[in-house]
Amino acid sequence: MSDTETKLSNTAPPSAYFIPEFVDTTETHTLSVLVDNEPGVLARVIGLFSGRGYNIESLTVSETEHQKHLSRITIVTTGTPQVLRQIRSQLERLIPVHRVVDLTRLAVERGFEKPLERELALVKVTGTGEHRVEALRLADAFGARVIDANIGHFIFEITGRSAKIEQFVQIMAPLGLVEVSRTGIAAVSRGPEAM
Repeated sequence: MSDTETKLSNTAPPSAYFIPEFVDTTETHTLSVLVDNEPGVLARVIGLFSGRGYNIESLTVSETEHQKHLSRITIVTTGTPQVLRQIRSQLERLIPVHRVVDLTRLAVERGFEKPLERELALVKVTGTGEHRVEALRLADAFGARVIDANIGHFIFEITGRSAKIEQFVQIMAPLGLVEVSRTGIAAVSRGPEAM
């Protein structure tokens, strides 16, 4: 018997108690999907997510290339790496889809933590007296602009990362927050190359 055969015969069969457990952690990724701008395309893309039980945390869509009638859909979704690969693969198979780019993965490949992401929110706050003064002071500190005002309320416009907007909304809550409207995330890859 050779040394290799002896080593193989002396090793115990693997036990289920000692098999390392592989647990895929969920990740949040931003996907950019270039599609034809025609009726029903957004419904087909959303149908893919809902039909398979995938969650959409943020969704924005707008025509970006008017001459070619192309729209860009930006989707923020969460899943395991395998689920995220599945989502991308299934999106690429849809007929009106021209291109799917995982902006989060692309950013990491280029040496960045994440793609450049921004969101816009309109925040309505009511209040008088000190609450009104404090709301204006905090809005200025956050870089929010007053786009509508009267003696009873303000409507602020704020742009930035989602975390910044969330923080602004939480700070305005005790000062008379009435309503919030958010656009969802718009994102582009960092660097000189196109998606």
